Amino acid sequence: MELTAETFILRNWLLTDAESLQHHANNPKVAGCLLDRFPNPYTMKDAVDWVTFNQDQNPVVNFAIAVDNSVVGGIGLEFRADIYRKTPLLGYWLSEAYWDRGIMTEAVKLITQYAFEQLDVICIQANPLSKNTKSVRVLEKAGYQQQGIIKQSVIKDGEVMDEYIFANQKPVPNVTYR
Repeated sequence: MELTAETFILRNWLLTDAESLQHHANNPKVAGCLLDRFPNPYTMKDAVDWVTFNQDQNPVVNFAIAVDNSVVGGIGLEFRADIYRKTPLLGYWLSEAYWDRGIMTEAVKLITQYAFEQLDVICIQANPLSKNTKSVRVLEKAGYQQQGIIKQSVIKDGEVMDEYIFANQKPVPNVTYR
């Protein structure tokens, strides 16, 4: 599975991606704005475990962001259960060396279109931390709307901060889902 943009592609994870994944993910500036489950430092074992875990997905919901065949980031959807079963969470990260190039905005647009066209999704939600202003801007430029702020609700590296709630709803006629 590949989703193509002008300067990068979103594609399946390959075992050969572990080295470039580890290189680009092993950055405290990247990990500092993500959930604690994103390792810091990011070891080769972490990279191999991630790539192995994401092999053979059907449907593909976690993509490598590749520039010139090198993985420089990741983007994916985390599906939930119960009443949230059609509203996955969007997560993403990009190597600091590729920030401010418009890559992540395009990646968010691509995965959003893919999810609405190919997956059984009615809404996609993203929850950036308040200190991650670049991620907030990415979501805004990709067509997501801020739905709310949960004040002082998360702790990252000992700092209490707000969590923003952004969403993008699938444009559909008035339909009842069961």
